[in-house]
Amino acid sequence: MKNKRAQVAFRPLRRAISVPVWADAGLRLFAALFLVFIVVMVHWADRAGLRDAHDGFVSFLDIVYFTMISITTTGFGDITPVTDRARLVEAVIVTPIRLAVIFLFVGTAYNFIIKRSWEKWRMARIQERLKDHIVVLGYGVSGSEAVSELIQRGTDPSCIVVIDPSGTRLAMAEQAGCNVMEGDATRDETLVAVRLSEARAVLVSAGRDDTTILIILTAKHVAPNVPITAVVRADDNEQLARQAGADNVINPVRFTGLLLAGSAEGKHISDYLADLASVTGRVQLVEREVLPDEVGQTLESLDTGKGLRIYRKGQAIGFWEPAAARLEEGDIIVEITSTCERDGF
Repeated sequence: MKNKRAQVAFRPLRRAISVPVWADAGLRLFAALFLVFIVVMVHWADRAGLRDAHDGFVSFLDIVYFTMISITTTGFGDITPVTDRARLVEAVIVTPIRLAVIFLFVGTAYNFIIKRSWEKWRMARIQERLKDHIVVLGYGVSGSEAVSELIQRGTDPSCIVVIDPSGTRLAMAEQAGCNVMEGDATRDETLVAVRLSEARAVLVSAGRDDTTILIILTAKHVAPNVPITAVVRADDNEQLARQAGADNVINPVRFTGLLLAGSAEGKHISDYLADLASVTGRVQLVEREVLPDEVGQTLESLDTGKGLRIYRKGQAIGFWEPAAARLEEGDIIVEITSTCERDGF
């Protein structure tokens, strides 16, 4: 199993393309043949200005033959333009078309061989250096909003890897600057390919709870020590997601209900909750480790923000509880900070 994973670990990331490969090649071939057809018609219309050194008669087959050797710049010299008009047609009409056909073939070779080989090599190098990155499994509404919020919070898009089976969604993620891979996140080889074990965090939003839970199981199997946050929509699936290995489970339906209930208690409560959740608001919730010079202080005495909760050895401690009177080494602090101060206002 270990050797198998090593073989697929550096499979290059794939990027979404707007036109399938076969369609792109077909369009290029059609354009080239259409230009060749135009040259054939031009030569046929001006065949009186051509001379065949073999038999002195220029047939339609001779025209096709002359067109092909003319466009490919082979030029055997057995058929030549002899009149001024024929030479002018070669210079003004045929030569630009000849260059266009050459550019089409050169462009095709570049796009399908050189460019794709370079892109494959480049993406393999990017993949080899993936470390401390964020893997987003599913780029639907929740996934795309999460990526947008991460970027606004200062995360480099090149440190985000998006996996989704939809090429259209991947194109949107690629436009945001993310690395993308079109694949099935429920398969081990897909997650191994993006070096999931080296990731900082995994965000799962598959759109269906059953798929999300299966992805969580796969991710936990591939990278048991990487924290996983998942979105589920049914209350009875939250516990299943946690049992599958999710460290954080978010229920957007429940969160919406909280906002609605908050608005019933006061018109500003839901606004403040939304403000806390977004980096674009005036305040922001921050989770961080306690600093060495903060050990021994109280939660209320923090200079960085308003301390709300401490997580100590898996236990949640509120700011009103006696245990919050002294911060200890290894504590995780959840606090409210001002984004205005962060931006220098």
